[in-house]
Formats: sequence, structure tokens, C-alpha cells
Amino acid sequence: MILELQNAILEMIAKGEPLASTMSELCLKVEAAIPGVVASVLAYDGRCMHTLAAPSLPETYSAAIENLKAGPSAGSCGTAAYRAEPVIVTDIETDPRWRDYRSLAMPIGIRACWSSPIKSGERVVGTFAFYYRESRGPSELEQKVVDACVHLCSIAIDREERVIERQRLTYTDALTGLPNRAAFDLVLNNQLDPSDRSWGILLADIDNLKLVNDTFGHAAGDALIRVVANRIAAAVDEKFTFRLGGDEFAMIVFAERDLNLEKTATEIQKALALPANCDGHVVFPAATIGGASPEDSLKPDQIRRNADVALYHAKENYRGRYVGFHAGLGTALTRRFRAVRDVGLALSEDRIDPHYQPIVRIDTREIVGFEALCRMTTPSGEVVAAAHFHEATKDVRVASEMTQRMITRVARDIRDWLDAGLPLQHVGINLSAADFRGGGLKGKICRAFGQAGVPLSHVILEVTESVYLGQRDHVVATEIKALRAEGLKVALDDFGTGFASLTHLLTMPVDIIKIDKSFVDRMEPGDAGMFIVEGLISIASNLGIRVIAEGIESETQAEQLEKLGCKLGQGYLFSRAVDRVQAAALLGERGQRLQWDSHQGPSKRSTFQATA
Repeated sequence: MILELQNAILEMIAKGEPLASTMSELCLKVEAAIPGVVASVLAYDGRCMHTLAAPSLPETYSAAIENLKAGPSAGSCGTAAYRAEPVIVTDIETDPRWRDYRSLAMPIGIRACWSSPIKSGERVVGTFAFYYRESRGPSELEQKVVDACVHLCSIAIDREERVIERQRLTYTDALTGLPNRAAFDLVLNNQLDPSDRSWGILLADIDNLKLVNDTFGHAAGDALIRVVANRIAAAVDEKFTFRLGGDEFAMIVFAERDLNLEKTATEIQKALALPANCDGHVVFPAATIGGASPEDSLKPDQIRRNADVALYHAKENYRGRYVGFHAGLGTALTRRFRAVRDVGLALSEDRIDPHYQPIVRIDTREIVGFEALCRMTTPSGEVVAAAHFHEATKDVRVASEMTQRMITRVARDIRDWLDAGLPLQHVGINLSAADFRGGGLKGKICRAFGQAGVPLSHVILEVTESVYLGQRDHVVATEIKALRAEGLKVALDDFGTGFASLTHLLTMPVDIIKIDKSFVDRMEPGDAGMFIVEGLISIASNLGIRVIAEGIESETQAEQLEKLGCKLGQGYLFSRAVDRVQAAALLGERGQRLQWDSHQGPSKRSTFQATA
């Protein structure tokens, strides 16, 4: 009988049957084999007892002893778990260990109880009990059966604990203890009803994790992640707060009525804003959040993608704030993907090339340099400006490939012009935020111009205000400092259109500022733009920073700029961007002639210096 019992229960364990079903089957088989016995299996969590199986006991009895605290006088089962040894009570009516519980047992005809601890190693994990309807103890056969049952229960509970631990590891983030991406996917695909409008998804990115990692080390970064996790989980239901990996979190927000994702996101951001001690360093956490809720019965996975689009848009344009999804955001993302695809194909087919717009002395109209502008030739042969595919430059891979193509071609062209004895002074090359995020920029530039034999003094790096000042991790400033140490000059492009102030000119390593076309367009007497340009030229001159006016389209604008002391400009008045052959011709005709060394460049100060 014992062998048959073991085989049946071990087969259920091997098949992965639910623990409660396996324990119930064990109890029923024992009760069928030994008439007059009622069996039960209780789990023990180290403090309290919980019913796993008691198929022949009334549900009211099992409910009454649920969460029974183990102790020296906690009936047979609670005492056996507490003492980690068998407890035989032959008369419940008189035994003091049943004083507080005999009123539960006596009315249902239970007179005696023998309970044995179930162990995993030295740890008690449960109890196996025989209840009797008469006052007596166990027989010799019953002792053998119970020994076998306790062993089977130990095997089954051990397996269940391993399964639970595997599931915990599978669905729990090790660093924060929150549910992970796999758990998020599980909930998203199985527990959410798209027709129910009372829930939504928030996705959050920690804004300053990289800065903390780079400045204070990864221990501080890990501490920051844990702080953010705890604060988000406190603001939203912890069961529905997930760490997706890296610096990204997801929250599923529920509301009985009037779901307001923006309000929840604001509460999260307020909670995050308090200072935190991260491995001994004071850090002010911050996060950018995107959100989406069900619309037109979209599937949950589509709602997640919508939240992704909103988060992407927030990171690109509203760092540190919340953006909710709307249809237009998806269109913007589609445009970006299309631009990335088109530029990637153009790079592979060698249809990306630099064109050059002259930078001239306003007084003499002599060319002192060029700005290299990226142009793409379409399959139909049309040459399009970078504005048509600017979105692609936000992709790190594409931006890196475009920049590599541009600097390689520009270096080759400069070398050709110098070898031809043309009076070239400088060429400006535009860099995007993605160029700096991709890493290795200094090495890329130095190698390209070094291999072409072009001194870096011929190169100007043009960086917009938003790129230069918008990076919270200081990567851009550090990289520019290293590049300037190699002899390159730096121009702050489109000055006035971003969020720089004049005070930044005191601290930023900048050689040139380029006044944006929007100010030049307002160069009319009495217009505020005129006074701003005049003040800027004066301040830059006093700081030793050169000024170039962009977008000059009329003689009137040129004359007014010259009167204000601006010596250099570019725009359609002088020339549109042209290819390398036309650029060489323009240099030959209008290049500023200096005493020239075709390998080293001008032997005296160039106009960029002399006209400051």
C-alpha cells in the first residue's frame, strides 16, 4: 500500500501537478487505505500555519485555523511546527495544548490528533496530521504510513519552492525587487481589457543616471535606481510598477473613474524630486515620462507602443516632463524611421556628399572659408538639403555614419584644394547630439584629417546651442574641450535660437558664434533684432569671440551688419551651397589671398583672427 501511494504521488510531483491537488490526493488515498483517519497538510511560513489540503475536514474548520500562529500551545499542528517534532494528542478534550482550539474540533467529532513536522533540511515547512474520531494514538502501520507521507510532502513542497523561486527570478528585477519586463509583458497580454477605459500605461526614464554613473560610480547609480524604484512604487501600486531594464520603468495605472495619467505622472515626478543619498552622494532624481491609455479598443501592446512614442517625444523635446500620447506623435516617429531608412540607403549607395557654402568678408566679399553642408542625392537625381532628413541625425548609428562620411570627404577636399594652391582657410563641419553620444568622436576626426594630411587648424566644429547646452551629462562639453586641445576651433551655430544666455559666453569654450538668420531677417531700424545683434557683436568682440552672421540675403542687411562691426557673413547674397568643383572655382576667383603654404596653410594670421 505504501509503495503504491509513493508511486502515485511521485508521479503527480514529476508531472508538475499543483501542490494543493497533490496534497489533497495524498490525503484522500491515505484516508481510503486507513479507515477512520482524517488527514491534513498545513504549510508553515516560519510564523503561521496555512491549509494546503484537508479534503475531509469542514471548510469552516480550515478557515478558522488559517493563519494559526505556531507556538507551544497551538494545538497539535501549531505545536509540532513550533517544536520541530511530532506531537501526539490522544485526548483533545483534556490536553492543555488544545485549550484554545478544542471548541473547533469537538463539535465535528474530532477527539485526537497526531501531527508531524515536514522539514526541508533543518527548516520546518509544514505539518502532516492524522485526526481521529476516538481518543487514541497511532498504530504501528500508521506510523509507517505517516513517515512515508511526511517524506512525500517534503519532496512536493521542496519542488514547489524551487518553482516559485524560479518564477520569482524570472519575473523579478534583481536590483530593485520590482516585477521585471517579463512580468510586465505577462500582465499586459493576459490581465488587461482594452475595452476598459479605466487603466493606462506610464513609461519613465531616469534623466541623470549616466551622469551619476560617470561621476560617482556604478554603486551610486544602482542606489539611484533603487531610490527611483521605491519612490515610484510608493506613488503607484507596487504590484503594477515594473523595472524594464537600465533606466526605464513602466507603471500600469488604474482608476475607478476619470483616469488622469498626467496627474499621476506629476505626483511621481514630485516624489522623485526630493534629494536622495546614493552611496554617500547627494543626488536629485528626475525622470521623463510618457503615457497612453486605451483608445478605440486598441490592444494592450499597441497602447504600450503609444506610451513608448510619447516617452521618446518627451525625451527629445521636454526632458524632465510628462507627455501624453496623441496621434500626431506617431506620425513624427514614422517620419523619423522613414528618414533613417532613406539616409541609410543613401549612405550604402554613396549618395551622401558635402556641399560648401562660402563664408566671406562682408567688406571685400573675399571667401575666407566654407560651411560644409550635408546633401543627399535622391534616386531621381534631385539634391536635397539636410533639413529634409534631419530626423535621421537623431539616430546614433546613422548620425555616426553620416559624420564619418562628411569628415572623410571634407578632409579629402581640403587636401585637394591645398595641393592646388587654393587659398582655403577654414571649413566648418556640423555635429549633432548623436555624434557626441556615440563616443569616439575625437579619434574619428583626428584620424580622418590626419590620414588626409590636413592640419586640424583648418577645421571648425559647428555645434548648435541645443546640442552644446542641452546635454545634462556633460559629454558634449568634455568632448569639445578635448577637440579644442587638438587645435580645432568651435563655432556655436544658430546662436539665439536655443536656450543660451550671454552669461554662457563667459564660461563656454567657444571661438566663434554664428548669429541665426532669424535675427538677420529683422535688421531694420528700430527693430529689437537690430539692438540685439549690435549688443551681441560688441560683447563677442570684447570677449575675443569671432562673429559670423548667417542667412544674409540682401545688400541692405550686409551694409547694416558691416556698420555694426560684423566682419564675416554667409548667405544667398554671396552664394548658395555648391559642390566641391564649384567650391574650388569660387576659391580660385574670390578666395582671400595670404602668404600661403600648401601643406600648412596661411603663414600669417587669417581673416578669422585678423578681423576679430
